[in-house]
Amino acid sequence: MIRNILIGLGLALAALVGLVVFNTVNYGGAPVGNRVSLPEPPEISAELGAQHLAEAIRFKTVTLASGDPRPGQEGEWLALHAWLEATYPAAHEAMTKELVPDTLTLLYTWPGSDPSLKPLLLMAHQDVVPVNIGTEGDWTGAPFDGEIIDGYIYGRGAIDDKGSLVGLMEAAEALAKSGFKPKRTLLFMFGHDEEVSGSGAEAGVALLKSRGVEPEFALDEGFMVLNPSPLTGKPMGFIGIAEKGYVTLDIVATGEGGHSSTPPRDSAAVRLARAVVALDENQMPSALDQPPASDMFKAAGKDMPFGQRMAFANLWLFKGAIEGQLADVPAGNAMIRTTTAPTMLAGSAKENVLAQRATATVNFRIHPSNTEDQIIEHVKTVTSGIDGISVELGKEGIRGKGASNVSPTDNRAYAVLASVSEAVLTGAPAAPGLVLGATDGRYAEAITPNVYRFQPSLLTPEELTGFHGTNERTSVENMGRLARGYAQIILAMDAPE
Repeated sequence: MIRNILIGLGLALAALVGLVVFNTVNYGGAPVGNRVSLPEPPEISAELGAQHLAEAIRFKTVTLASGDPRPGQEGEWLALHAWLEATYPAAHEAMTKELVPDTLTLLYTWPGSDPSLKPLLLMAHQDVVPVNIGTEGDWTGAPFDGEIIDGYIYGRGAIDDKGSLVGLMEAAEALAKSGFKPKRTLLFMFGHDEEVSGSGAEAGVALLKSRGVEPEFALDEGFMVLNPSPLTGKPMGFIGIAEKGYVTLDIVATGEGGHSSTPPRDSAAVRLARAVVALDENQMPSALDQPPASDMFKAAGKDMPFGQRMAFANLWLFKGAIEGQLADVPAGNAMIRTTTAPTMLAGSAKENVLAQRATATVNFRIHPSNTEDQIIEHVKTVTSGIDGISVELGKEGIRGKGASNVSPTDNRAYAVLASVSEAVLTGAPAAPGLVLGATDGRYAEAITPNVYRFQPSLLTPEELTGFHGTNERTSVENMGRLARGYAQIILAMDAPE
């Protein structure tokens, strides 16, 4: 009897081990989406592109708050527009340029010869964030001088996002000079205030919608090829197929006020502290097994160490362990769930007065698997056992309500972008990903279901720290990659399927 039980347990264990090994060996072999053969772009000079980016950086198109630039302060944007026209004459001759009404957002149209083909919408933004006062001396190259030092262009906007803007215009100029005549209409939209509100891109998309324009896809900033990727330790490209939303809630605790010399055991401040701790200890559920995360991990599977690959290949067995490890890494945690971030606390106005009302402002970055209503219900459920707690909506989502939709990976648009990504660095697989911040691309959902966030460039984790930070820079080689990549996207989408 016991012998039979032991034999049965042994067979069951062997079957379990066999299943785990089988799943591991077969995990992550095929790429997500299709791939296409890329056409050869016209000759493009990385050095000239770098020089042009350096010049563009010198225009101080800084936005600080919604509504910028204020009336009378448009000079830097208007100077940038004039510079674009002087620097890219062939592109301007091929395209029509207009300002989106009541904005400084640029909209270029390059008419295609086949009206049956949907246009492409290619996006970037003109504005940049400011440099923290007192940090100017920490830069290798001054933040608005556009210096080229040891093969890198330094300055605010080099990555975010004048590099993309200049790369798109370099591609358009090279294509126009080569005699290219698009079959598919090309639209270039350069928002003027992405860093503070994106009202320019929102108005631009509304203008296109009023004209009945329905692009085949929209492409904006977001991801690129990382070397190495923190996921595998090897080079890997990411195509943003969605971006997170944003909502802020106020957690309000009420209690008995009075003098601090005779405090109650359950004051408003104590109740609030319990609520904040409860939210931190009871995070929103993960979406580890849902796109984009599930597709991203699958695409990275073949480059993962065996143990890591085994865990992702057998989520039914290791899901809890993976979630626990990712939860300890801020970026990893943000990829798989709606994040909970208490950011502001308010209570009594004086140190010896008990607060009758204490408030915690909590910011949630919404994963595509969740809605604002689900977040509010989660917070109410987690704090329901604490007396005197209420939940109030502080601020709804910037750039629209909730997270973006998840764009498909089974169409030609994604296939072209993934192919261009893999051409940036041979051997670096491309995978879909979730953009954690907000981009102007979100507005394009009003006119197309296919919105992607990708720049055909190669960055290291160290270079990524330049986003909104000190020593923002990109390499001269990247300016060649950007221009060639954008040109290949245009040519590939113009080619017959």
